[in-house]
Amino acid sequence: MKAFLFICIFMVLLYFMVGCSSTQKIETLKPEPDNASAIAFESETSFINLPVTIKIKDIESQMNKFLNGLIYNDTILSDDNLEMKIWKQAPIKISSVIDGKSTKIETTLPLKVKAKYRYGFDKMGIRLYDFKEFNLDGVVTLISDVGLTNWQLKTVTNIKSLEWKESPSIVIAGKNIPITYIINPTIRIFKSKIEKTIDNSIKESLNFKPQVIDALDQVATPFELSETYESWLRLVPIEVYSKDALIDAQSIKVEMGLKCLMETFVGKKPEKKFEKEKIILKPVSSMPDRITANIVAVSTYEDASKVMTKNFEGQTFGDGSRKVKVTKVNLWHKKGKMIIALDLQGTVTGTIYLSGFPQYNAETKEIYFDQLDYALDTKGVLTRTANWLAQGYILRKIQENCRYSIKPNLEEGKQNVLQYLNNYSPMKGVFLNGNLDDFEFTKIQLTNQAIIAHIKTKGQISVTVDGME
Repeated sequence: MKAFLFICIFMVLLYFMVGCSSTQKIETLKPEPDNASAIAFESETSFINLPVTIKIKDIESQMNKFLNGLIYNDTILSDDNLEMKIWKQAPIKISSVIDGKSTKIETTLPLKVKAKYRYGFDKMGIRLYDFKEFNLDGVVTLISDVGLTNWQLKTVTNIKSLEWKESPSIVIAGKNIPITYIINPTIRIFKSKIEKTIDNSIKESLNFKPQVIDALDQVATPFELSETYESWLRLVPIEVYSKDALIDAQSIKVEMGLKCLMETFVGKKPEKKFEKEKIILKPVSSMPDRITANIVAVSTYEDASKVMTKNFEGQTFGDGSRKVKVTKVNLWHKKGKMIIALDLQGTVTGTIYLSGFPQYNAETKEIYFDQLDYALDTKGVLTRTANWLAQGYILRKIQENCRYSIKPNLEEGKQNVLQYLNNYSPMKGVFLNGNLDDFEFTKIQLTNQAIIAHIKTKGQISVTVDGME
């Protein structure tokens, strides 16, 4: 009898020993995600100021490329009784000059003119005409007011002076007869032609729209901020603004600005959103002199889950022989809260569910979960089967890893952006420089698909055109 009792006691002790050392499976109810349609997140527009500086030597270079050899050819007599050909004899020189209270650009154009002038009358069916040919060779100096209209540098040009290399002549009986004393008072005959030629050449050779659109297209292409965090920045241009052009001794300055959306994404590269044909240049009288950037950081629950899973690598929770480790984290949204699903292995295996409100710590730049607690069913199951895991101190240790640091992301993102503001040249002869303040976190929004973080920053950007081809 004693032997039988001893065996029974031994079997009971063995049962408890085995029970304490083996894995215990738990099953908890999953808090299902909301089925409501996705919430449209708020997105504030940003403003990027773009003061563009164009070197006068580049305008000179572009004009000399555009105007070569025969620069004007009018073969129609019927409109103004004048045929005219104008050749550029040597490179054009451009500089800035003070004219009264304003600064203008001065153009020196060595030219040769060959003109045919028709004179006479056509009345009552009687036509009596004669023709005279003029030969002019000299250097004309022109003064231009400068503006910016519909992406193009626009000038209003007037002749300032004309110096003859050779005396103007008229062809009579096949011979050139000097007529300087006659031609000087009648410069008006071809004055408007030369002025119009200069204005048209500047307009055609200095059309900024292709360059600006190409630059915006590059800027609108999402680029990777951090390979580690798989984060991307996307800029969506909306409108472009410009002020009147200003001239100094060496350059023309145009204050431009870009209204846009800035968005950051975690995960795969987002699609580009840029409609070239809808971008227009709007004239304005004033603009801010600093960047105001409101960045939307979009982190899908799937991608945030991957980051948080990494937080738990190498971590164990429990005491003594009762320990668990988290092998996988999943996040989703339910009724304004975040549900955090933790897959466990160890003394307890299965999935437990936590819920809490996402918050942001401005000092550590982390998204964390306030009022984090076990979901109701999870808490009940743990109280009955693994009360040691339900205890508060273990929950607090788990909560320490249920956070999503964006500090490295922001710092790395800022450094990557600054690379494009340190004499960066998106195309030959165009240079970007600038600076950014620190990123400031403003608020968090939850959608059915993602955590939306709103960030703002300020700074300055400048664009210089120097050596444009």
